[in-house]
Amino acid sequence: MKHTSPITYHASPVTPYASPVTISKEEPMTAALAEDKKKTEFTIVIEAGRTEKEYWKDLWRYRELFYFLAWRDILVRYKQTAIGVAWSLIRPLLTMMVFTVIFGKLAKLPSEGVPYAILVFAAILPWQFFSNALSEASNSLITNSNLISKVYFPRLVIPTSSVIVSFVDFLISFAILLVIMVWYRFVPDWKIITLPLFIILAFGAAMGAGLWIATFNVKYRDFRYIVPFIVQFGLYISPVGFSSSIVPEKWRLIYSLNPMVGVIDGFRWAILGRGVEIYWPGFIVSVSLVLILLWSGIWYFRKTEKVFADVI
Repeated sequence: MKHTSPITYHASPVTPYASPVTISKEEPMTAALAEDKKKTEFTIVIEAGRTEKEYWKDLWRYRELFYFLAWRDILVRYKQTAIGVAWSLIRPLLTMMVFTVIFGKLAKLPSEGVPYAILVFAAILPWQFFSNALSEASNSLITNSNLISKVYFPRLVIPTSSVIVSFVDFLISFAILLVIMVWYRFVPDWKIITLPLFIILAFGAAMGAGLWIATFNVKYRDFRYIVPFIVQFGLYISPVGFSSSIVPEKWRLIYSLNPMVGVIDGFRWAILGRGVEIYWPGFIVSVSLVLILLWSGIWYFRKTEKVFADVI
């Protein structure tokens, strides 16, 4: 049997010109380094609905952008116009005069026991707010396309700021109503304190419809031509120039499928007070449709806003 001798390795001698290599063990982590490491560590929490919660918190964090966009639109709206903000007064005033002459003087429609001018203007206020907000919100994303494609922020800020700008016009036009009331010596009753509730309802209708149209307008630019038609057609089928009480009883519930019917009737009930009654079944239908419109508008907007920067 052949035996093998163990292999022995001999280190070569170190020449006097080579410096020895020293390999030191890693020094133990000091208490200060350990504390710094703890500070830099973070925990990722996976929680159902957390993204949705953070989105609504971001709306509050970006409130300054919301103020900036709204103020910018207010300044730009009547820039380089001869009479500026007076257009917010002239348009509803002229509309009221035309409707008063046509429906009040010529057609002699009932006025619920109040001056026809007040009856009409109480409906023009919410309708003008809705139509202006719908028009502005529908084009808001396209107008701010450069901002959307370059900066992250909750996109809901943009159409909301457009609706707020239209609400400023609403407040300015409200001054005309006060002047008309003084002219006719009309004093509202206690129902006027409920007006803020119907203003919120009008805001919901404008916001819901505006979100739907704004979302569609990003993908299909044809909607910029459809919106004026919707506004014009809606003016004729909504009880702006006349009272909804002239609609036959058997059709009133179907007529209330127009969400603005309930909004306008609510405004008239709060402002005119005596002699004006709400058709409650139809009002409940209109309010329900406004809530559905607002909820579905927010849902669809949130669902599609992720791709706005890619297709806008």
